[in-house]
Amino acid sequence: MIIVMASARKEDVDHVVSRVEELGYQAHVIQGVERTVVAAVGDERGKERLTSLEALPYVEQVIRVLKPFKLAGREVKKEDTVISCAGTRIGGTHFGVMAGPCSIESEEQIQETAEAVKAAGATILRGGAFKPRTSPYSFQGLEMEGLRILRRAGKSVQMPVVTEATTPEQVPVVAQYADMIQIGARNMQNYGLLRAVGKAQKPVLLKRGMMCTINEFLMSAEYILSEGNPNVILCERGIRTFETETRNTLDIQAVPVIKLHSHLPIIVDPSHAAGRWDIVIAMACAAVAAGADGIMVEVHTNPEQALSDGQQSLRPSKFAALMERIQPLLQVMGKTTR
Repeated sequence: MIIVMASARKEDVDHVVSRVEELGYQAHVIQGVERTVVAAVGDERGKERLTSLEALPYVEQVIRVLKPFKLAGREVKKEDTVISCAGTRIGGTHFGVMAGPCSIESEEQIQETAEAVKAAGATILRGGAFKPRTSPYSFQGLEMEGLRILRRAGKSVQMPVVTEATTPEQVPVVAQYADMIQIGARNMQNYGLLRAVGKAQKPVLLKRGMMCTINEFLMSAEYILSEGNPNVILCERGIRTFETETRNTLDIQAVPVIKLHSHLPIIVDPSHAAGRWDIVIAMACAAVAAGADGIMVEVHTNPEQALSDGQQSLRPSKFAALMERIQPLLQVMGKTTR
């Protein structure tokens, strides 16, 4: 249930939070533009007791949330959430561009890529240090050394960095080096990991599982939000279908559908959806037109020699062309990368 406050005074909100907790529920305060609400999360049984809070003079009403996802839903917060990652905003009118290699391979490689994507207009540097691969014989990443290299590259070009954590134990370590923690598609329903990043208080990029529904996707976001971390960015990266021409199928309709149901920002990863570099630009344009809040694109200075996902990586020149192509669309959609 959500308690809609008639007053936003701190002492009034604190009193409602205290009463919600006394009744055995977690209280999450959500400050909106038009209203302040307190979400009561917990056992559905006995929630009717919360309606007694309507007797308080500074409570406007108590509303039952009908969707299974409570904190992620529009019922709790009607306006779009805007998330700040080390000063770079994503959501609302702010369009985020995350770019970089699938895997961090060397200091020279990530530095050269960072300079190229920054020059083209990217806002966040991406790179994988811990790489969960389908084959145990594939390159698994540079791990700790990769984190250090990524951090140095980000600082040198003054860009926030995002990288993946694959286990709950990695989360505190990754949080020391990254400005945003990524949860990959294979871990979308790793609930222990979701709870861990929920406690980390760093922005989280949550990728949709390749065989998961939109409802399951939002319920995974709910795990993070329920631990007290409101800074969740969703990422549509393609789902598995019968089609064999592409690695996955970009579920472009997921963008407007999720925006109907959730206030959280959603970005698109055209690289993993396509699995081939030659249609990435077209799919990035489609993402902007669908209303996405950002894109995540794999860029490599020498894709033929990449240790992972070279076939779907753009050369820096192609990435620059992508950035040029999306500018008119961003203007039409009322968004900016600044």
